[in-house]
Amino acid sequence: MAAIAFIGLGNMGGPMAANLVRAAHQVTVFDLVPEACAKIQEAGAEVADSAAAAVAGCEFLISMLPAGRHVAELYTGVDGLLDQLDSQVTVLDCSTIDAATARATGEAAGERGIGFMDAPVSGGVAAATAGTLAFMCGGEAETFERAKTVLADMGKNMFHAGPAGAGQVAKACNNMLLAIHMIGTTEALEMGARNGLDPAVLSQIMLASSGRNWSLEVYNPWPGVMESAPASKGYAPGFMVDLMVKDLGLAMEMAGQAGVDNRMGQLARQLYEAHQQQGNGRRDFSSIQEMLSA
Repeated sequence: MAAIAFIGLGNMGGPMAANLVRAAHQVTVFDLVPEACAKIQEAGAEVADSAAAAVAGCEFLISMLPAGRHVAELYTGVDGLLDQLDSQVTVLDCSTIDAATARATGEAAGERGIGFMDAPVSGGVAAATAGTLAFMCGGEAETFERAKTVLADMGKNMFHAGPAGAGQVAKACNNMLLAIHMIGTTEALEMGARNGLDPAVLSQIMLASSGRNWSLEVYNPWPGVMESAPASKGYAPGFMVDLMVKDLGLAMEMAGQAGVDNRMGQLARQLYEAHQQQGNGRRDFSSIQEMLSA
């Protein structure tokens, strides 16, 4: 059992913290939204009245925040937590942010002798709830070995991608590909349906053929084909369009800095931005199927 501070209890952070409680860790949480704190308190966590109070005496500090500016403010801003932590604390930032901020935070932690990993996740709310997330980690190998002891209580796959920032690079690559194959899947299903094929039958055919992909296998975007998928629940997220647009923005920035001509990624971003602007930002990203069905 470890003493864990958890900062950020949104759609992903809340279920992750709850899994740590269920694994019998001593979990102290903080979030700016009182309702989020109350929910995890009912599950058995302690609630602190500030981030600084939450980290007192912790062995691990886990954060799940919206953007890089929030991570920078939390760790290296005025009254940043890195100056309040013992060097024995292991810091795991599971936010999806820009790699530059992750690297800078990792360097600042290293200067203080604190082990830091950027550890963004894949799998969405369903995997966060089930404890089956994939973690893409950037940092020192020694820190990764320590981190696995708690990451294993929130996920089933843990990858050491490289030094600080590498986790964010891996996440950007993954989510850009996710957007591309989700859009391709919706186009194939729509084309088949308009030519008289049952989308459920077509899905089975493609799953047994070379078109097989994750979107077809576990997240089918056609309503009614897969009972557990957001498409069969009115496209309730899941993984929101707003978040996909954010992640594609990070991927485009990363590609530009590296001089990569990622035309498919650029088009995916344009399509998701258009879908977002039509009022779909808080719906599941698989709802892009409706852009073709309209």
